[in-house]
Amino acid sequence: MNAICARWLVTFCLTLAIAMLAICSRADAAKQGTARSPGELGRGINILGYDGIWEGGRNAPFRLDNLTAIRKAGFSHVRINFFGFKFMGEGNLLDEIVLKRLDAVIEEVLARKLIPILDEHDTDTCQRDVSGCAEKLKAFWTQIAGRYAGRYPKLVFEVLNEPGGQMTSTSWNALLNECLGIIRTSNPGRTVIAAVFNVDDMPVEELALPSDDRNLIVTFHYYAPIRFTHQGAPWSPTFSRLGPLDWGTPEDERKALADFDKIRIWSEKEKRPIYLGEFGVYERAPTDARTRYLSFVARTADRLGWAWAYWQFDHDFAAFDSARQTWKPDILRALIPAVR
Repeated sequence: MNAICARWLVTFCLTLAIAMLAICSRADAAKQGTARSPGELGRGINILGYDGIWEGGRNAPFRLDNLTAIRKAGFSHVRINFFGFKFMGEGNLLDEIVLKRLDAVIEEVLARKLIPILDEHDTDTCQRDVSGCAEKLKAFWTQIAGRYAGRYPKLVFEVLNEPGGQMTSTSWNALLNECLGIIRTSNPGRTVIAAVFNVDDMPVEELALPSDDRNLIVTFHYYAPIRFTHQGAPWSPTFSRLGPLDWGTPEDERKALADFDKIRIWSEKEKRPIYLGEFGVYERAPTDARTRYLSFVARTADRLGWAWAYWQFDHDFAAFDSARQTWKPDILRALIPAVR
């Protein structure tokens, strides 16, 4: 009789322990955050894409104190443009020194009550070398997902900036879903951003997402018409000769609304939130036309309930003057109008 009781007690305790472990696992997953509505991400701005902070501060105009200015201006998130591939060594291992710098940036963002989006930004490599990109991107998310599992609940992952070039929608969907599988192994409740294939017609209907993963936000970028938004850009032989070009006719607005409507219809059908991760106008455009465009795009995204992020804080397309440490008032007013 005593042996039977002992066996019963052991079985009961083991069952209870398994049940408690399952409850704790679900709680840990919940701590990582559930899928954010676009409204929670709200208005944002792209930062740190071309800043020397990652190399230890050389040629680094961005100051972590600028995060306070970003928050005070009315932004609620920042999209951290991180070129992870160049910090990979043998075996595609990420440099621990750089990762510690990334930890520090994320912590500073969170301390300013901003939501950080970690965007893997190696567009050029991925658009040019699909197989090489796949190897590095999967290695990147294996390490990043493992590093941040259970940490920084508000941190959002963005799998890849602007997939396109030599990729096809089919190859992008395959790579995206492999990366999602890697991330979900250790971050089941983390909010993840997945990009629409980055070509002019924005083929959102071709995006293939796991139907049971509702912790996803779909992103696209908008620079149409590119002749206007990139006029005067010195890195392009074509665009550098353009301008001054205007924007803001009823036909201009109708075209933009038709583009956005395509995304809206898909979003409502699929019940997927939308994030306009980049839009902007190069500084050579006429000032009035530039601000009209930015205001129209930002207010339209607000009306549709989409989160958005302006490209970008400093460098080119800049909303902030790093030398004077002040906002460019016309751009800031276009993005975030003063509350009356």
